[in-house]
Parts: sequence; C-alpha cells; structure tokens
Amino acid sequence: MLSGIADDLKKTAHLLALEGAKERLHLLKADLLQEGSFDAAVDGCEAVFHTASPVSLQANADPQAELVDPAVKGTLNVLRSCAKVPSIKRVIITSSFASLPYNGKILAPDVVVDETWFSDPAVCAKRKLWYQLGKTLAEQAAWEFAKNNKMDFVTIHPVFVLGPLLQPTINSSIEILFNLINGGAQEYPDAYYRSIDVRDVAYAHIQALEIPSASGRYCLIESDVHFSEVLKIVQQHYLTLHLPKKYGFFIFLHAHVGPAI
Repeated sequence: MLSGIADDLKKTAHLLALEGAKERLHLLKADLLQEGSFDAAVDGCEAVFHTASPVSLQANADPQAELVDPAVKGTLNVLRSCAKVPSIKRVIITSSFASLPYNGKILAPDVVVDETWFSDPAVCAKRKLWYQLGKTLAEQAAWEFAKNNKMDFVTIHPVFVLGPLLQPTINSSIEILFNLINGGAQEYPDAYYRSIDVRDVAYAHIQALEIPSASGRYCLIESDVHFSEVLKIVQQHYLTLHLPKKYGFFIFLHAHVGPAI
C-alpha cells in the first residue's frame, strides 16, 4: 500500500501505470504533519514501510518547517498510527546514511563508519546540515517510540540512491550528478560519490521484512568513488558530453565512508 496524493494525477500517473497496479495498488491521501492521517492507510496491515520524507541538499528558506518538522513529526505520526493496529508485526523506516557520521569525530582513512554510529544534532545544526539534522532527529525519536511501545522496528540507511526512475522527475540523489553532466559545469567537487542501486535498496527493505531475525539498523552502500572517476565512467558511455575536467570545490556528501563498509 502506498500513501500519496490520490487526486493529483501528475504525481500518481506513473504509479497507476505499473503492471498490476489496478489490482494491487491502493492510493490514499495523507498528511505527514497531521496525527491520525495514516490510520486508514495502515489499518489491517501486517507490515509498514515508511519511506516518505522531504529531501533537499540545497539552501532552504525555512529548514525547520521544510525539512526537520516533516521528518520528525511525520515519522512519529506514522508510528502512532501503526501502534494502534495489532496486526502490524514490523515497521521498516527508510532513514539515511546521513544519520550516522556527523558527530564531530575525526574521520581518518582507517576509520570505518558503521551501524553503531549516530550523527550529533548539535554538529548538524552548527554546519547547517538541515536534511541530516532532520533524519537524525527523526530516527532518534523513532527508536524511542519503538522502545516505549515494544514495536518490532528496523531502519534502513542508504547512501545516494541511483537507478531507474519510475517518476518523470529526477530525485535529489541523481540531481547532483545530473547538474554536473547536463548543466555546463566547469568544475566538479573534490569529494566521493557514495551510491547504491535503487533495486538493491528495495530488496533490502523486503529482506528486512521477511527475515525474522532482522533488527536494528542496516547501512546500504555499493560504491565509493571520487567524482573524477564517476565522470570518467559517464564520458565512456556518452562521448559527446562536455564534462568538467578539474575540481574546485568541496561539498558534504553524507560522509567519509570507511572502505570496509
């Protein structure tokens, strides 16, 4: 079951066009910030995947209202609805790798970031990493709620998600790369692009549901490649593209991820 804006065909047409959607897909209207809004969506379910959260790595006029509140309040509202339904055996939340590494620790080359790491909200706020802050606070609130309500709960933490798109618009994970190869950029960031295929992310969610022993936090990362190497790969497949040849700036891309992950 997917919760979305059922009366907005521009946002749902690609879902309704999926094979089997007529028989197996139900769209319901819900508001992340409205408590009880998900009651109808989760009623009678055996498991719930909560994947909805605003994503933006750009400057926001009001990051608290645009990113932090929807992430935290939205997650808690979904969990409150789930707690009312005895048939729900497990809840899986799509968090982000961003909720792990921003804690002020020195990330030397031999340091491995894993599922035991938690980002520090104070560090995120100081660096104005609002998306990371929202994801961190949302996960903290979710784990506290799950503990207090004895809820079987799993969080999935992917890095940048790439792969085939269902919707006609690009998402934030792809937008960073898209702007480099399609926006006439003169320079690329001196940073590593950590990514994973969307199909692997989907499979991980299914595994988190179907494997009885699954619990806790799971980090998902497939590749850890410098932007220079990413652009070389793109150039090999698209010879006519004019890609930037030098780096000139640095951006925060989730984390410095240890090679063992």
